[in-house]
Amino acid sequence: MTQQSQSFADLGLKQPLLDALNKVGYSEPSPIQAQAIPHLLNRHDILGQAQTGTGKTAAFALPTLQNIDLSLRGVQVLVLAPTRELAIQVADAYKDYAQFMPKVNVLPIYGGADYRTQINGLKRGAQIVVGTPGRVMDHMEKGTLKLDNLQALVLDEADEMLRMGFIDDVEWVLSHTPQETQIALFSATMPAQIKAITEKYLKNEVVIQIAKKAETASTIEQFYLCVESSQKMAGLRQLLEIEDRDATIIFVNTKAMTEELASKLNYRGHKAAALNGDLQQKQRERVIDQLKKGMIDIVIATDVAARGIDVERISHVINYDLPHDSESYVHRIGRTGRAGRSGKTILLMTPRDRRSFGFIEKDTKTTIPMYPMPSLTDINAQRVAHFKQRIVSEMEHKNLEYLEQMLEEMYQNDDLDLISIAAALASMSLNNSPLLLGKRDTVASIDLATLSSRSSRQRDGRGRGRDRNKDNRRNRKDRDENQGDRVSREDMENYRLGVGYRDNIKPGHIVGAIANEAGIEGYNIGPINISDNHTDVMLPKGMPAEVLKHLQKTRINGKLSQIEQMDADTSASEGNNRKRSGGKDRRGNQERRNKRDFKKSPHKGRDGDKPVRRPRKKFD
Repeated sequence: MTQQSQSFADLGLKQPLLDALNKVGYSEPSPIQAQAIPHLLNRHDILGQAQTGTGKTAAFALPTLQNIDLSLRGVQVLVLAPTRELAIQVADAYKDYAQFMPKVNVLPIYGGADYRTQINGLKRGAQIVVGTPGRVMDHMEKGTLKLDNLQALVLDEADEMLRMGFIDDVEWVLSHTPQETQIALFSATMPAQIKAITEKYLKNEVVIQIAKKAETASTIEQFYLCVESSQKMAGLRQLLEIEDRDATIIFVNTKAMTEELASKLNYRGHKAAALNGDLQQKQRERVIDQLKKGMIDIVIATDVAARGIDVERISHVINYDLPHDSESYVHRIGRTGRAGRSGKTILLMTPRDRRSFGFIEKDTKTTIPMYPMPSLTDINAQRVAHFKQRIVSEMEHKNLEYLEQMLEEMYQNDDLDLISIAAALASMSLNNSPLLLGKRDTVASIDLATLSSRSSRQRDGRGRGRDRNKDNRRNRKDRDENQGDRVSREDMENYRLGVGYRDNIKPGHIVGAIANEAGIEGYNIGPINISDNHTDVMLPKGMPAEVLKHLQKTRINGKLSQIEQMDADTSASEGNNRKRSGGKDRRGNQERRNKRDFKKSPHKGRDGDKPVRRPRKKFD
């Protein structure tokens, strides 16, 4: 039987699951579902390498649902996910597939949510738990999450957990699971640390690799708009104004950014709504229904939240944030140009994104042209035409008799010119902002071809090092410049964490933990200074006490963060001490690290494995 003729019934799934699949609109299994479901039903360990969007959630959710014992209370399936958004999405998928299995109880647990609600859900006997590694560890250590009856453990997007610094937490959870637990690991890539986990914990695993497929529809026009990072928001506003569009989806990478952009666009008169993983299903359905009916024209969404959206009036997709991979890019732009309809997509980027942009072009086998930004004259002509149309539309569709009478009285009694009155009213309708834009109000698109050739010339010759340093300074300047409503350095305060070099901490671990657990955007996390036994980090002022308390219990690389706010006097005093010591404190830390590293990895002599210290050279 060929894969095309295969159905979910052919894979061995039972009727309640088939009924649920039919209701959600799934007709044929995807390649990873067709290969993984039979093996997972037979309780084999699985190592699956597949990109996001290939259907791997159903690939592990359906068989693990079928294998649970409905007569048993307690956790039988545990799914680890790198982010709260993905944990919510996977939990919702389980609930959709289990809608005809009324005795199944699914519970998402993740950082930032109330412990009591999660504990009550566990006490009620949740059989399937989907959670982030740190919060799962917390519940296991508290004894509120018991794995005595665990049948299957799924690691979803393992490489993403590695990137965010959660891999030690994942190993800790794996080491505390029953020996006979079935393990399914899914990852888009296979770094060395992920391979090491598979070799240590998976038993006679079945390896499934799904070929990377990234193709874009021919009915979709694709463009990129490259601007400096400080002009990104202005570039988005200009695109929304220039483009003749119906409904638009704007993609960003974080939940917080969906709400931030929606707020800014609504303030400027657009009808926009945020769509992210924190929305309940009813709220999500309401947003999509409003989009279909024309009550809103713009949806700002994350990848997770936008899955499955098929609204006919979506004419444009704008990638405000660069997607993490080409597969995500294909899924994003696939929200328009559906069922043979035409669509248009625009990728907003900065010069620093050009390398990732090149990978997208290569993987999708598409050359994406630069967006043809109109001239200032054309933009102003379009603004005038739109404003005139608004006036005509107002005259045609509104009852203006009372206002006409009032203006007639002003004209006759106050000796005012009608044209002047109309001009004043027009200015009021614009909120006293100018109708015509100046040169400073428009963004300049950067041609990547010119940018690449310039970079190549800079790398040639003896000035290579100087140019690289200049690029690094420019990148640092870009990061420090105000990005939209980015928190300024003056509005930050210093926090200290009780982890450092001795705990194998890296900056990415700090950013991942704070961004995921406290909901602070990465670009609003200030300088990070890692010392031997602690780390200092600048964070926005006014952190709520409950958020700080939660962060104190957050684990970073398996260690409690022990974060606390440092008062300004202490920070200043320590900074002055370091200055007076002429950098001795930093060198002292380095010497201690060198001694530690010498103990861990001593030099070995020629005559055997006995460690010997190399003699110090003497100079006359």
